[in-house]
Amino acid sequence: MVETVDGGLAELIPDPERTRAWTLLLDGAPQSHVDLDDPAHLDFAYQRRIGHIVDLAAPTGKPLRAVHLGGGALTLARYIAGTRPRSTQQVVERDTALVRLVRRELPLAAHARVKIRSTDARDGLGRIPDGWADLLIADVFSGARTPAHLTTTEFLDEVHRVLAPGGTYVANLADGPPLGYLRGQIATAAHRFTELALAADPAVLRGKRFGNAVLVASDQPLPLTEMTRRIASDPHPGRVEHGRGLLDFTGGATAVHDASATASPAPPAGAFRR
Repeated sequence: MVETVDGGLAELIPDPERTRAWTLLLDGAPQSHVDLDDPAHLDFAYQRRIGHIVDLAAPTGKPLRAVHLGGGALTLARYIAGTRPRSTQQVVERDTALVRLVRRELPLAAHARVKIRSTDARDGLGRIPDGWADLLIADVFSGARTPAHLTTTEFLDEVHRVLAPGGTYVANLADGPPLGYLRGQIATAAHRFTELALAADPAVLRGKRFGNAVLVASDQPLPLTEMTRRIASDPHPGRVEHGRGLLDFTGGATAVHDASATASPAPPAGAFRR
């Protein structure tokens, strides 16, 4: 089916290999994949990497309080609800027409404790109490670019305020050569968090092509050994950079502030073909 939403033309394409699974396209670009029968199935490589981080954020099965900035088809909210029953989640997704489409065509499980707010991600973040979230996932794109006001130290100050002590921040970033945006985002996160890691396809980290990178940040040590093992074992293996290697990768980039921020770079045509 095809429907116009605030962010463009939305299409739901059935997955020929899974009975009740769908891919959501926005203006022709794959945005989300949902399997209504198996919410623990994550089809996109970057979402599988985030899934590993979710799995390691707390003991197996323990409920989490999670915030999602950017909702899409609610793939990761479904994953948490399915793998960690009794979790309480808040989703901030400004595209109200997309939210209506997803609720109607890809309904959440009855047991899922998911509240959706249709507003700007930073405005919605400002309404969440101090220390509420164990996990905060940022996956926000407008016209295939992350808005400038979601790339700054001031934004991360709000993220840090909302996280419980020792909570985990995860961001889906997209960049290509020469990776200036990605390096700046790592420097910005280092301004606010003491522990960082970055997971991505090795070709992306080498600056060979445009793609997704998952940034993980916390004020407590990250489960780097297990995270690295799981991400390296994926169908599309990823690499994890941290510590000195991540510092070297950043290459002297400086933190981004509200006064000078710009949106993430636009992807080249065909960048996100799976």
